[in-house]
Amino acid sequence: MANLRSLAKDTAIYGLSSIIGRFLNYLLVPLYTYVIDASSGGYGIVTNLYAYTALLLVILTYGMETTLFRYANKSGEDPNKVYSTILRSVTTTSLFFIALVFIFLKPISGALGYPDHPYYILTMAITVAIDAFQCIPFAYLRYQKRPMKFAALKLLFIGMNILLNLLYFVILPKTGTNPLGIYDNGISVGYVFYINLFCTASITLFFSRELKGFKYGFDWPLMKRMLGYSWPILILGIAGILNQTASQIVFPFVYKGSDAQAQLGIYGACIKIAMIMSMITQAFRYAYEPFVFGSAKEKDSKETYAKAMKYFIIFTLLAFLCVMGYMNMLKFIIGEGYREGLKVVPIVMAAEIMMGIYFNLSFWYKLTDQTLWGALFSGAGCLVLFAVNFMFIPEFSYMACAWAGVAGYGTAMLLSYFVGQKKYPIRYPLGEIAVYVIVAACLFAGIQYCNAHLSALPSMLANTALILVFCALIVKRDLPLKSILRHSH
Repeated sequence: MANLRSLAKDTAIYGLSSIIGRFLNYLLVPLYTYVIDASSGGYGIVTNLYAYTALLLVILTYGMETTLFRYANKSGEDPNKVYSTILRSVTTTSLFFIALVFIFLKPISGALGYPDHPYYILTMAITVAIDAFQCIPFAYLRYQKRPMKFAALKLLFIGMNILLNLLYFVILPKTGTNPLGIYDNGISVGYVFYINLFCTASITLFFSRELKGFKYGFDWPLMKRMLGYSWPILILGIAGILNQTASQIVFPFVYKGSDAQAQLGIYGACIKIAMIMSMITQAFRYAYEPFVFGSAKEKDSKETYAKAMKYFIIFTLLAFLCVMGYMNMLKFIIGEGYREGLKVVPIVMAAEIMMGIYFNLSFWYKLTDQTLWGALFSGAGCLVLFAVNFMFIPEFSYMACAWAGVAGYGTAMLLSYFVGQKKYPIRYPLGEIAVYVIVAACLFAGIQYCNAHLSALPSMLANTALILVFCALIVKRDLPLKSILRHSH
């Protein structure tokens, strides 16, 4: 139980930074969707290019975050040597990537559909390369259990990003003056990418402690062993990120209408609301990954993993109900021209819950060094996702993207569970979990009815009552007040 309390504390710190960070980032969603007209397709460009960068970040880190945790905790390995070797490797490959993009910039820009905006591509390439480099010292902070600095740097990045976006998208366009020569109205959407590059590069300056104070070196035999462990994680990561971003990448190529970027912009704006679930799973992941590898040798570790799974599902279901219950308020996050796509939100959130469950299930093959299984599961899910996108986007537009996520994550989740129960059996409390899922589904149906038939304030009041029913169930079954009060004394 002490381990779970430690996990909860770290999750809270990572979660607080993630929640505050995502909340602050949400300020950019109304900013972009109120400033950039939906029909222009400008936000579709942002959605499309950020999907590419998410994929590239996984490729450029090639599983080395998880590998760092695995080998730094492995008996007989020197954590500093592991960190130094990984850091040098990722730095070298990131620099090589920037050089390749610079050399082949024009053909790459043309192939992606942006022949008139090659500097969007170059800017995002440099940004993602710096991001990949930063992933290693960020992972090292997590290994050292220093969540406060981790959280502070994440929030600093977001704070700078928001302030500069406000400057370039609100203040400077309205003043009509440009005394310092720092604003060009013709750049428009390009400022999204240039600001991101500036903020990402600035964060590197705060890693001085993580980049000095130890002997730099590169151990090739160690690197070969780590690559043997990490390459299936790379495939797993590529398949996993494609499950999140493939729809945004393939949409402009598959959709038959002339308004592809506009439709993609609507989808990209609406899934920002659903990303509350992604924020919760990410916070859990930041704390859970080092926790699992650190506690793997303990006798009751499997029981702890089973309990962690149950509580993860409970609180993600609660978050799902809260988002849907207050949708009449949350919809104002995005501009009116984008709100026709809000119907994708519950579907995308359900897919995110499945992704979180899949992440929880993934540790059996990471702990047993059978990471190839993860690549197979995610690959299968990715194939299903691509199939749904290619078959249904032409007819159903972005609704196909939402359901493709459910199909892809659902496939990977089920495969991981059934194979995992044979290879590394864990007795998950399926009956207890099923009760929460069924109750949440019934309450969701009630929330949807209230949203459809009541005006804004009455529907939110009724939905609050329904959410409190779920909270009461949690308190009654898993967080009894008597037990909490007894522990507090």
